Amino acid sequence: MDSSAVKVAIIDLYNNEENQGIRCIKDILNETDCLYQDITIDYKLYDTRFKGDVPSLDYDIYISSGGPGSPFEGEGQKWESDYFSLLDKIWSHNKNNETKKHVFFICHSFQIMARYFKFGEVIPRLSKSFGVMPVNKSEKGNNDIILQGLNDPFYAADFREWQVIQPNKKVFDELGAELLCIEKERPHVPYERAMMAVRITNEIVGTQFHPEADPASMYYHFRQPERKEHVISKYGEKKYYEMLDLLEDENGIKLTRKTVLPNFLKHALQQLRGR
Repeated sequence: MDSSAVKVAIIDLYNNEENQGIRCIKDILNETDCLYQDITIDYKLYDTRFKGDVPSLDYDIYISSGGPGSPFEGEGQKWESDYFSLLDKIWSHNKNNETKKHVFFICHSFQIMARYFKFGEVIPRLSKSFGVMPVNKSEKGNNDIILQGLNDPFYAADFREWQVIQPNKKVFDELGAELLCIEKERPHVPYERAMMAVRITNEIVGTQFHPEADPASMYYHFRQPERKEHVISKYGEKKYYEMLDLLEDENGIKLTRKTVLPNFLKHALQQLRGR
């Protein structure tokens, strides 16, 4: 790696499952690298959940991916212990150094992040969430850098068998954390809305949706027969085709993909380069 470059670690938690998420993250990093003539971004992929590869503290930015299954699956396994150890080191570093490490958690990683910081309850959903869903901003979210430029509600790729609910006010207050957005309101069901994005500090933030998703990745999912059947059986055929239309809508996931992670990276680069 170029010693003068901004170094990014991509933490792959897909457990060797075929996915589009890692490709999407790489695409956003490559696009961001091209936008800054005086900054080079070097990134390296770590297959953490499947191979146990965990990055060192030598990186400036960490992006931790989505992944399948339970966010408790790693309990007692060495990879999770090493992953939490990395988070301990990042937290300690940021407390004791002027130049901070920046971290973004996505979906599965967001649920593990909730376990680590203990800011909410991590529980199974009654039924799996799959598709393009509206997300509502909180008051804090309206002013947060990662959501600036998005409508309220905005649309996001949402694939979840688990969820984080019941914000722990005591923990939020102790951390100075902020709830940025929540699951769409569902007045016809008596279930608490899930937290969809939480900022822990100026440098550490996560989303329970997939901000990296682009139309190509979503078409990949929607053309799987079992997933098409799932959406139609749960939401109806009309909703399925509405979701497909949202893939090409400039105010749908295209806007979310161009906003959330790029804004996080822009903010991180500005902080790292003292601008």
